[in-house]
Amino acid sequence: MLKRLLALFAILAVAVSFAGTVPGPGGSYTITFTQPSVVKGVEFKPGDYRLKIAGDKITIASGKHAVDVTGKIETGETKFDSTAIRYNNQEGKAVVSEIRVGGTKTKLLFE
Repeated sequence: MLKRLLALFAILAVAVSFAGTVPGPGGSYTITFTQPSVVKGVEFKPGDYRLKIAGDKITIASGKHAVDVTGKIETGETKFDSTAIRYNNQEGKAVVSEIRVGGTKTKLLFE
């Protein structure tokens, strides 16, 4: 009986130790715009930005300046090796249509 109790305790301890290691949806990442970029009508200068995903809310921030934008959040089948930003040229401006977040399966679509 004592061996069963110890085995059960060991299994429970292993399960609890792995419980916090599964990544949840959302997160905070760094992206770099290499050119003036427009996301949902908001223009961003070239530079590094924090990208925060919380549920269906996407925030792009630099310093104290933060902008909330809407977009579709999808999960791909495999992790992306690096962050990639896809643009459409509209009226001479680089409009962001998609961001694939490197190291994750997260893809953000902007229409």
